[in-house]
Amino acid sequence: MRGTAAGGVLEVVRAGALTTVQDLGRAGLAHLGVPRSGALDLPAHRLANRLVGNPPGAASLETTVTGCAVRVRAGRPVTAAVTGAPCPVRIDGRPAPWGAAVRVPDGAVLEAGTVRAGVRCYLAVAGGIAVEPVLGSRSTDLLSGLGPEPLSDGALLPVGGARGEAPPVDTAPAPGPPAGRLVLPLVPGPRDDWFTPDASRLLAEDTWRVSAASNRVGLRTEGPALERARGGELPSEGMVTGAVQVPPDGRPVVFLADHPTTGGYPVVGVVPGEALAAAAQAPPGLPVRFVPLHR
Repeated sequence: MRGTAAGGVLEVVRAGALTTVQDLGRAGLAHLGVPRSGALDLPAHRLANRLVGNPPGAASLETTVTGCAVRVRAGRPVTAAVTGAPCPVRIDGRPAPWGAAVRVPDGAVLEAGTVRAGVRCYLAVAGGIAVEPVLGSRSTDLLSGLGPEPLSDGALLPVGGARGEAPPVDTAPAPGPPAGRLVLPLVPGPRDDWFTPDASRLLAEDTWRVSAASNRVGLRTEGPALERARGGELPSEGMVTGAVQVPPDGRPVVFLADHPTTGGYPVVGVVPGEALAAAAQAPPGLPVRFVPLHR
């Protein structure tokens, strides 16, 4: 992958199930049909950058379930941190702390292992992953294909120049993955009137589970169908991150970072942005409950 390699490169030893480069995304381009993309668990991404002394917008690696492993090729040690879903961290096979800054010698392999809970980990290195920006962001967008390809074994990732030593961090609180169930607040509308009163009641019950078909585009659910009060289809209209769209099968889909910018299925409500980090860490099979908020 091309980019600025002032801080050397990372060689991908094990790409894992799905590892992508992510930053804060491409804001303000929805009118051009460009999704925002960016890290799904933004608090975990920001924390990883904070631990290594990067600004919040620096690019990190977002892994999925099985983690990844990279070898440092920088001619010097680098500072790195792994946050997000709890997982074993190793440097050349030796245990290293999760959720803390670590020094990785040149030539050593840093590995984030399979998650113990949750779905996604974030691996940040001082200087950030310096692949070439596309439309102002280094994020991989799986829907549109913008940004770098998902990692593959043997790929080389450029690292930016570090800005100095990482600041000391006494405490770095990070919310864990959802335990027991995923509870999502829901602002009703704009098309909640397309559904029956029974459908509205279903939204407040422990009815659905996270589907294994969920991805960076959306958290899909399994369970009973929401019954419509009216038929027909909508003209395509704008979609926002967190929109809960209901396709013809009646199972709600919560749009995440790589969602399409328009859609023609009715949106029964919108999950506020601050609740979406939990959705990013919800594994398949986890019960989902929507909690409608008053308008």
